[in-house]
Amino acid sequence: MEMFSFYNVENLFLPDPKPVHRLDPTRSGLRNWDEKRYKNKLFKISHVFQLMKEENGVLPFLIGLSEVSGRKVLEDLVEMEPFNSEYGIVHYNSMDERKVDVALLYDKSKVEIIDSETITFFFEIINKKNTENYDTTRDVLFSKVKYKGTVINVFIAHLPSKREKDVNKPKRDFILNEIQSRIVKIIHEEKEHVILCGDFNENPDDEKLVKILYDNDHEKVLVNPFLELFSTRNYSTFHYKSGLLYDQIIMSESLFGNGTLVFQNAQIFNSEKISSRTRNFEGRPFRTYAGTRYLGGYSDHFPVFVKFKEAKT
Repeated sequence: MEMFSFYNVENLFLPDPKPVHRLDPTRSGLRNWDEKRYKNKLFKISHVFQLMKEENGVLPFLIGLSEVSGRKVLEDLVEMEPFNSEYGIVHYNSMDERKVDVALLYDKSKVEIIDSETITFFFEIINKKNTENYDTTRDVLFSKVKYKGTVINVFIAHLPSKREKDVNKPKRDFILNEIQSRIVKIIHEEKEHVILCGDFNENPDDEKLVKILYDNDHEKVLVNPFLELFSTRNYSTFHYKSGLLYDQIIMSESLFGNGTLVFQNAQIFNSEKISSRTRNFEGRPFRTYAGTRYLGGYSDHFPVFVKFKEAKT
């Protein structure tokens, strides 16, 4: 059995340098983000994967991450148990205004990285005459990997957030269109497996997320097992009283066949050990911050993962 996981880790930043003036803005945007809190955050994130290993018997061989700021935080993370420096990193700095990126961790004993690149998006700011004014967002990370001779094309996304009457929806739709065209080409021309994962800032039943499952001839090319989880009221994050399943792993139909890896099931890792300790928020992720108030938890999202059976050789 093998696992593929995605986790929005909620603002994994290096500690802020001490401000010269108490009102100076911080790099992280977090209040009192110091060395002690950073170390606790690293321990918490690594502990999530230790718990996942204890419950399932293996660590994910591929892990997509979002809301990481820079390569150093990833290097610090993979040095810890249960990774023990046995995991490699694929990461590029994006031009996101908050300086948070997506990344891929991979088990170096199982996975070879063939190629990787970022897909960068620039959006012109409306009502600005100066053409240098562009809005940037988090890059989509593309990695072509090889697992036991099988090639898998991995896309990791963290789409623009919902805010201000959802002005970012056209951006999310545009990015999904671009990803869809690339995926369709890989599936039809290269005949290779595809995994698209991320925090989509949309639930699985969103019209655009349903549409990307099909090619231009309306033939189904992708499967989203999180659609069924969402329909049975399983959630990875929450906004006020609303349960949301923004974190998803979508796969090519080829991973449901008879290849090296065969899809088994999809799950949200919502262990009680990483859930809120407060009765009012029971069953929700135990987050690091609530607004400006430090709680010392893991993340405001639960990780999600899919299990694969390995074909017998």
